[in-house]
Amino acid sequence: MSLPVKGIHHITAIAGDPQRNLDFYAGILGMRFLKKTVNFDDPGTYHFYYGDGSGTPGSILTFFPWPGNPPRGTAGTGQAVGIAFSVAPSALWFWQDRLLAFGIAVTGPRDRAGNQSIAFEDPDGVKLELVAATDDQRNGWQSEAIPADYAIKGFYAVTLALETIEQTASLMEGTMGMQKRVLSESHYRFETEGAESGSSAGGVVDILCRPDTVRGRMGAGSIHHVAFRVPSDEAQLQFREQLLAAHVNPTPVIDRQYFRSVYFREPGGVLFEVATDPPGFTVDESVQELGSALKLPPQYESGREKIETMLPRVRVPAPATPQRSV
Repeated sequence: MSLPVKGIHHITAIAGDPQRNLDFYAGILGMRFLKKTVNFDDPGTYHFYYGDGSGTPGSILTFFPWPGNPPRGTAGTGQAVGIAFSVAPSALWFWQDRLLAFGIAVTGPRDRAGNQSIAFEDPDGVKLELVAATDDQRNGWQSEAIPADYAIKGFYAVTLALETIEQTASLMEGTMGMQKRVLSESHYRFETEGAESGSSAGGVVDILCRPDTVRGRMGAGSIHHVAFRVPSDEAQLQFREQLLAAHVNPTPVIDRQYFRSVYFREPGGVLFEVATDPPGFTVDESVQELGSALKLPPQYESGREKIETMLPRVRVPAPATPQRSV
């Protein structure tokens, strides 16, 4: 019997200017800035983490921000192409007004497989949605500008674009233990059993079958990879064995300081990760101090002075209030 994944752990995307990224996700969307560290494979680049109050798996959105004038990504097949967050049904009007007040174009509300949603883009072109999820009991990061009733709770879904569906569906149903629903002849939904409080929120992968679309290209505004949750190191090793049995080529376990990771590409080309829930973000900062200082993994600590010189200075904003009331 396959060991199933337990929902989305985190999603990582590529951004342009790091301060602009902070101003949008912490300042406008009001997500908590959880961790300022570096790309462990490229310490000259920041790695930003956003989420709820403590960095609960299923709420964590991360970015590699590239300053200057980085190449823009091209959306297409073989990529994750959209991120949907969960909010309370009563919050959609608040967010529609708030985003418009900051000059952000909003589409909707519209139906998303039975739930109402609004859609917009971040400054680099990452496609985002806020979905009114009636059964999501998670708590978001609240502030004076964004009260608890309206706060973003965490992920609702991620959307992938693929040329074909059959091999990916086999992997996701068989090896990953997800349940398939056919929403249309070109739209498939896969759901995990690990979403919070019995809700489907945080455990949804939508796949759009787009055989006539060009292949995507990574760059600023692209989603780099999608990580799925497992509860422990032991479960991760067991899941890695399942991937090997499915003739997928997973990496060895890699220590990412706040979780352990195994990476692989699903048959359509999207980079997936299997990440452990522990140890979490308080291994090097208290909950109260999260995101307040540059944190480096042990292998880079001796080069801190050089790394800090290379990285651009940034400021973490508080959730902003628009010029006109919402």
